[in-house]
Amino acid sequence: MAISADHASLIVPGLLPPDPALERYWVRPGGATVVAVTGGDVLTVIDPQGRQQAELTVLAVSGGEGFGALDVQPDGPATVLQNLTLHAGDDGEAVLAALAARGLDPHDARAAHLFGEWSVAGASATFTATREAVCVVAAPGGRMAVDEQDPPSELRLHVSRASPRPRREIELPPPLAEPILDLRIDRATARDYEVSEGQYIQIIDVEGRQCSDFLAFHRRQLSDGIQRGLDATTTRTLMGNAHPVPGLHGKFYDQDMQPLCEVVRDTVGRHDTFALACNAKYYEDMGYPGHTNCSDNFNARLERYAIERRRGWPALNFFYNTAFDDDHVMVLDEPWSRPGDYVLVRALTDLVCASSACPDDIDPSNAWNPTDIHVRVYAGERPFSVAVAHRVTPDAQPRLTKRTGFHPRTSQRSSTMVEYRGYWLPAVYDDHGAIAEYWACRERVAVMDLSPLRKFEVLGPDAEALLQWAVTRNVRKLSVGQVSYTAVCNSTGGMIDDATVFRMGEDNFRFVGGDDYDGVWLREQAEQRGLRRVWVKDSTDQLHNIAVQGPASRDLLAGIVWTAPDRPDLVDLSWFRFVVGRLGGHDGIAVIVSRTGYSGELGYELWCHPDDAVAVWDAVWEAGEPHGLTPLGLEALDMLRIESGLVFAGYEFDDQIDPFEAGIAFTVPLKSKEDDFSGRQALQARKASPQRTLVGLELAGNETAGHGDCVHVGRQQVGVVTSGTRSPVLRKNVALCRMAVQFAEPGTAVEVGKLDGHSKRIPATVVSFPFYDPGKERPRS
Repeated sequence: MAISADHASLIVPGLLPPDPALERYWVRPGGATVVAVTGGDVLTVIDPQGRQQAELTVLAVSGGEGFGALDVQPDGPATVLQNLTLHAGDDGEAVLAALAARGLDPHDARAAHLFGEWSVAGASATFTATREAVCVVAAPGGRMAVDEQDPPSELRLHVSRASPRPRREIELPPPLAEPILDLRIDRATARDYEVSEGQYIQIIDVEGRQCSDFLAFHRRQLSDGIQRGLDATTTRTLMGNAHPVPGLHGKFYDQDMQPLCEVVRDTVGRHDTFALACNAKYYEDMGYPGHTNCSDNFNARLERYAIERRRGWPALNFFYNTAFDDDHVMVLDEPWSRPGDYVLVRALTDLVCASSACPDDIDPSNAWNPTDIHVRVYAGERPFSVAVAHRVTPDAQPRLTKRTGFHPRTSQRSSTMVEYRGYWLPAVYDDHGAIAEYWACRERVAVMDLSPLRKFEVLGPDAEALLQWAVTRNVRKLSVGQVSYTAVCNSTGGMIDDATVFRMGEDNFRFVGGDDYDGVWLREQAEQRGLRRVWVKDSTDQLHNIAVQGPASRDLLAGIVWTAPDRPDLVDLSWFRFVVGRLGGHDGIAVIVSRTGYSGELGYELWCHPDDAVAVWDAVWEAGEPHGLTPLGLEALDMLRIESGLVFAGYEFDDQIDPFEAGIAFTVPLKSKEDDFSGRQALQARKASPQRTLVGLELAGNETAGHGDCVHVGRQQVGVVTSGTRSPVLRKNVALCRMAVQFAEPGTAVEVGKLDGHSKRIPATVVSFPFYDPGKERPRS
C-alpha cells in the first residue's frame, strides 16, 4: 500500500511551526496580550470555546490610537485595559507599559469588540496590517455566579509575518520579573555565572528539545579551597525521586548532604541525574574524536575558580530525556521540552553556577540539532509560586500548578501539600494523620478539598443531544436539579473518564470530570456531529468545591444552608440531587449543594466561587466543631474510596478499559437507552464476550497489595491489582483487582505476586465488592 507524504511525516505538535512566518500567542481569560505588527502582517484572533468576546485595541507607534493600521474602528471602551490599573498581574504590567510608552491613559482606552454570545467554538476574525502598530487583544470576563454558566475563556492569536523573523530572533517568554542577569548560551557552548542565596535561576529552552547541563558549587567554600557541588546520588537518596520535582521533594544536595538549591517550577517534567555531561570519551567511543563536549566546555569556564578539571562532569541534566527499560538499561530519546519551556531554581546558598547548551548532535539527546539555551537570574525578594506545568494537548499553553480557593485554610493545617492534577492539595493534616481522618469520616464528619475536579458548562439548544451522545447514561431522563454519574467512552469502548452531569435547565448542563481533556473531547464530538448550537465552556477556575462527608454531614449543613421557599430544603435533598442555596440566610454566600461524594458515606458537596472559598470553609468549620469535624486529605480519601469500591482514573480504568472491566457496568444502560452513544457498538460486543472484570480481594496477613501487582493462579498471571489498602473498619487487607472472568467467582483462591511476581506471593481470596456497605445504605440514608 502506498503511503502519502503527509502520512509518512512525523507529527510533532508543540514545536516551532514549520512555517517560520507563523507565530502563536495566548490570551488568558480576563487578561490581555500585546503583539507588535508591521505592514503586511496578518493577525487572526480565535475564540476556541465560543461565546467569548474579544477586545482589540490598536496603538500607533508614534503614540495614541492606531486602529487604521488594521482597518478597524473602535466601538466601545476597552474594559479590560481600563481595569488593569486595579488588577494588573504579570501580563497586565506589560500591557500598561505598552500603553504608557504611547501616551495612552488606560482609562481612555477604546477597543473594537469581536465575537459574543453568538460566536461558535473556533470562531475567528482576521486583520491585515497596513503599517507598523502595536495590538492589544483582551478577553473580558469576570466572576461567574454558581448558578450561571458564562465563564470567561481563553483566546488565541496567530500572526503570519510578511517578513519572518530569523530563528535567532525567536521571541523568548516574557521575564518572570525584572532580571538581574540575562544571558544567552549559544549552541555547543557553556557559561558560568554567580548567584546569591535566595535568588532564582530560570533556564529556558529557546527552540525546544535542547538539553542544558547544570553545575552549582558553594561559593564561600570555593573561597576556602573546598570544592562542594551538586551530587546526584545524594540528591536521589534524600529526595527519593529520579530527579527533584517542585514541592516537598525539590532540593539538590552536595556530597555532604547540604542543600544547594531547589527546583521551584518545571514546565517539562523530564530531566536526568544519572548520566554524566557529555564528554570527549563518549564521542571518541562513538567514532567522533575531537567533538565539542559539555565537560570540556565546563572545564574551560570553571578554570578561573580553581575548580579541578574532570573528564566527565556529574551534572543535573535539564531537559535530558532518559529512562530505564524493563531490562534496566538506560535509554534516551528526544527531550520533551517545547520552545520557551523552563525550569526555575532557587539558590539556598551563594553559588557558582555553570550551564551549557549541549552540543550532542550524534543521537536524539537534542533532537539531532543543538540549539541555544537562555538563562535569567531574578532577585530573591519576589517569591514565585511553586508549580509544575500541565498541557491538555501537546500544543496547548502550559498551565502551572494552582492553589485552590481553600488553600489558605488547608495549608495552615498541612505541611504535606502535594501536586494533584494541577493543584496543591494536602496528603494528610499535621494534627490528625490519615487514620484519624478516615475514622472521622466513617464515624462523624470530615471536610475535604476536591476543587481539582474539572467543570464544564454545556449549554445551548444542542446541549442535551451532545451529552446524550457523549456519555453512557441516558441524559434525556435527567430532571432539572438531578445529577447522574456516568462513564465517558471512546469508539472502542475504553473509558476517557467518569463524570457527573448536573442538569441546570432545559438546555443547560454542568459536566464535572477529572481531566481537562474532557472539554476538548466534548467540543470535538459537537463538531463531528454537526451540533452547532452547543457550547462547552471551561468553568473550573470559577467553581471550587469541598465535600462534607460522614454520618453527621446532614446535621452540620442543615444549620447553615438556606434555600428559597420554592426549592428543596437541605434535609429533604435526595441522593444525586442538587439545590442552589446560601450560607446563613437569604443574603449569604451563594453555593450549590449536591448530595454527592466519594467516600461511601452520607455526604454533600458545596460548590462556590473561589473568592468565597475561605468564607465557605470557615462557615463549615465553625458549624462542624460541635460535630467533631476533621479535615481529610488524599491518603485517607484513598482508603475510603477503595473500601467503598469507587473507581479512580488511571487505576481502575483508562482508555483501554471499558466500564464493565472497571466495575461500573451500571453506567451502561444498553437496554433502556435507545439512542446511540459513543462506544455503544463496541460495548455491546465487549459485554457479549467479556474477558476481564473487576473483583475484590481479601489478602492474608498484613502486607498490602499495590497498584500494578500481578495476581496468579499457579504460574500463570490471571489478574492485576488496581488499588489496595489496609481497611481500618474491616481490619483486613483488601484490594480491587482486574481479573480474568474464568477466575472471578467469589471464593476463588489466588496469589498476589510481589518482587518478581514469583519469589514472593500473598495468598488472597476473590470476594464481592464494595467491601464496605455493599448496599450503599449509608450514602442513601
